[in-house]
This record gives sequence, C-alpha cells and structure tokens, in this order.
Amino acid sequence: MKKIKLSQFAKDNSITYRTAYTWFHDGIIPGEKLPTGTILVYQDEPEITTTVPKNYAAIYSRVSTTQQKDDLDRQNQRLLDFATANGYIIKHNIKEIASGLNDNRTKLNNLIDKNDFSTLIIEHKDILTRFGFNYLNKLFKIKNQSILIVNETEEDKNDIVQDFISIITSFCARIYGQRRNKQKTKKLIEELKNG
Repeated sequence: MKKIKLSQFAKDNSITYRTAYTWFHDGIIPGEKLPTGTILVYQDEPEITTTVPKNYAAIYSRVSTTQQKDDLDRQNQRLLDFATANGYIIKHNIKEIASGLNDNRTKLNNLIDKNDFSTLIIEHKDILTRFGFNYLNKLFKIKNQSILIVNETEEDKNDIVQDFISIITSFCARIYGQRRNKQKTKKLIEELKNG
C-alpha cells in the first residue's frame, strides 16, 4: 500500500485541498495524520499484469563491422524465416552493427527496456553478448521473457577475431594512453592478421 500526501491526492484527483481534507475527515478516504500535522492518504498500488501472448517475439541480429552487412541481412532473414515457421508474431526486428563486447549498444538497450514481447530470438548466444550471457538471461526471466537461441554452434571466427581486436585496443588505450595507443594497436592488429 502506497502513502501519499493529501495535497498530492487532491492534485491527482483534480479536487481542491479543502474537499480532500473533508473526505479524509469524514473517513471517505483512508489515511493517517502524522504528529507534524501532515496527512498521508493510503492508496492501493496498481497491479502489474503481463498479458503478453507467448508467441509475441523480438528478433535481434548483430555483426561486429560494416563489412559484414551482408552477413547481418542473411542472419536476420534466417531468424525471420524461423520465427514465421514457428508461429511467432514479430513485435521488433532489430539489426545492429556493433561489437559483442560493447555493453552500451543503443538498439539492444532499447529492446531490453521493452515489455511487449515474450521471446527474444537470436541466432547464437554470442550475438547477444560475448560475456555475461547468463546475467542477461536472468534479467529477461525476471521480466517474464525468454531467450530462444536458434543455433547453439560456435560463432563465426571473423566476428570473434574482431572482438579480440576490440579487447586489445581497449587495453592498449588504458596501458599506453591515447596517442601512443594508435601506433601500438595498429602494429599488434597487423601481427594478429598475418600470424
């Protein structure tokens, strides 16, 4: 049960404070008067009900670089085909180009905020995140949503290499500072690609 000030109750219900006070005094609205003179009114908190059908789904496709845009389109089409064949109604179809290590992906964060679907469909769990998948899975379960992984096999080698380069770049920036970072990172990336 929520408690609000009588003045807030009057404002929320578009009545004068005097009317609200009369209703409180006459016992029409339940509440209590504090020793300070403040009147708190009791209000039932609205029940949160989720009536989202089980077949409402969101699709999330991701690749690491713009060079993989064709891969992104093919991945997304495979998920659309899967969802349609299995009777899902697509509420959101999200395609994003970003590293799987980036925990501040705008489109993914916006999708996490939504409650109008029951199932998140992804191709591989690495599409969602490189690390911390179980945390995201738990978050979706708390929201009464589930994650459906269409293909449990390993992620594309090129995508993993790109994420590895992102990790190295990040740590080099911390170790060597921004100016020296570019040259050292470039050299390290060349060695990785050639080796």
